[in-house]
Amino acid sequence: MGSSRNTVDLNSDVGERASALLDGSEEQLLRLVSSANIACGGHAGDATSMKAVVKMCLACGVSIGAHPGFPDRARFGRTKIDIPASRLEASVREQVESLLDVSAGIGATVRHVKPHGALYNAAINDRRFAQIIANAISSIDRNLVLVGMAGSLMLDVWRSAGFTVVGEAFADRRYEPDGALRSRSLGDALILDPDDAATQAERIVCDGVVVAVDGSRLAVQAQTICIHGDTENASALALKIRARLLGAGVTVEPF
Repeated sequence: MGSSRNTVDLNSDVGERASALLDGSEEQLLRLVSSANIACGGHAGDATSMKAVVKMCLACGVSIGAHPGFPDRARFGRTKIDIPASRLEASVREQVESLLDVSAGIGATVRHVKPHGALYNAAINDRRFAQIIANAISSIDRNLVLVGMAGSLMLDVWRSAGFTVVGEAFADRRYEPDGALRSRSLGDALILDPDDAATQAERIVCDGVVVAVDGSRLAVQAQTICIHGDTENASALALKIRARLLGAGVTVEPF
């Protein structure tokens, strides 16, 4: 069993839906988390959405990160595509640089990078994809923090490349007994009930465990907890998770 933490970061993947920017739900979510991973043109997002979200992050005191993925907007970056390593590396670099440029124009600083969707999943256990990400970010700024699945190979590869890394766990996703995230193709992959998501977050942070779909308890050491911004009730999840953690004596702050 892992150890309890007194502080934790809450992160969310944002800038992925124009409707969330227009109806105010994106800003509502950003007021509840401490770090944001901003879509930067691969699977979603453009210069306009990036600028809007960066401004919201500054107003809400939220730490800013880039969220690059496979360059596949049609499938929202959630499908692994056949792409040459050199082209994928160039795409990741271009995506992150686009957010850096937008942020610099507003006077904001990008602190971290977290891969999106299928790229994230590929890098968890495949050294090639983890190294592609490391190579892309190395060519930009080695001071950027890399965020990935807690306890996974991707973090080992990035540490070896000289990066500071942050281990992540998920409040709104179910886990398989081997520690993998349950496939989104399965109906119960997402945790949509705010109380259930808050319970999972509290277990991760306070007990150092996550309960898998078969009831087994898996040890997990995470410095940040993800709430997916494209989930329909993301703000309700975040509100309940934040309240539960604060009630347990955990401080929510950027890593």
